[in-house]
Amino acid sequence: MPPRATKIDLSHRPRLADLRPLIAAGPSLMEARAVTARVTAAKDLQDRRGYAEAFLDRFVVPWPTVDEALLADVQPLRLDYTHFSVTMSRSRRLALYVGANIDGAQHVDIIRSNDAWAYDGRLPISAQVGDALYTDNGLDRGHLVRRQDPNWGDAANTANTDTFHFTNCSPQMSGFNQKTWLELEDYILDNTQRWKARATVFTGPVLADDDRVYRGVKIPKAFWKVVAYLSDDGKPCASAYMIDQNRELGQLDLMFGQLRTYQRSVIQIERLTGIRFANLADYDGFSNEERATGTRIEALIQGPEDIRL
Repeated sequence: MPPRATKIDLSHRPRLADLRPLIAAGPSLMEARAVTARVTAAKDLQDRRGYAEAFLDRFVVPWPTVDEALLADVQPLRLDYTHFSVTMSRSRRLALYVGANIDGAQHVDIIRSNDAWAYDGRLPISAQVGDALYTDNGLDRGHLVRRQDPNWGDAANTANTDTFHFTNCSPQMSGFNQKTWLELEDYILDNTQRWKARATVFTGPVLADDDRVYRGVKIPKAFWKVVAYLSDDGKPCASAYMIDQNRELGQLDLMFGQLRTYQRSVIQIERLTGIRFANLADYDGFSNEERATGTRIEALIQGPEDIRL
């Protein structure tokens, strides 16, 4: 007699607290994954120019650096892609931070089709968190450099494909792309297109020692974004934002989590992450206000009208 089919209740949406570690896979399964893993050969990426520091003309924005305490954790090879770059964390096997150049005047709309995530052949597969983390659960393969951001100019299609590398991916609650964070990303991209302007955007996870471990990977509690751009009168400007899910991790519904998005100072992001953004804090109103008052500035973003750029 054939085994009785089991009815699965698809209405249940898993929470991070409900997720359980996988039992170690046997050799045959591991070998199968190794054979089927999608890898972009190093030679196919050797012509990528990556992030450009002088992209904003006279407003030169250097590639971020890290505090001495983080130096040993940084992969020495910066991974350059089309219009963006990635610095990896050795211990976490995730991006420590990414940086993208956005050109609104040359933006190309590319319709999203079947996602095909790949490992970067310039690093060992073992140095990158891949599909094993995201299989059969509610975690998303979250783009750090947003897919649309580097899609401009003649190389737009290549840029779009480049964003689908695990080096540009971080485990995010499905709710990470909830309303206010998505509106923030849309606001930045839409304004560069509307005014045919340029912007430089850095993004990354907040990596903490006490992050919860799932399937051998620590899941970040929060993500940040730092934006550099020129104002209407040509003055250099910067702003910073963070989505904090620390309080919700224990009971967060992975599909529709109500996360909180805040505008913060560049100085706060630097203190929180150990990543330094050269002199961008000098061009950030929140940072300058904090220096003048000695008080930490924070603003809850509930819609586009709350975003200060």
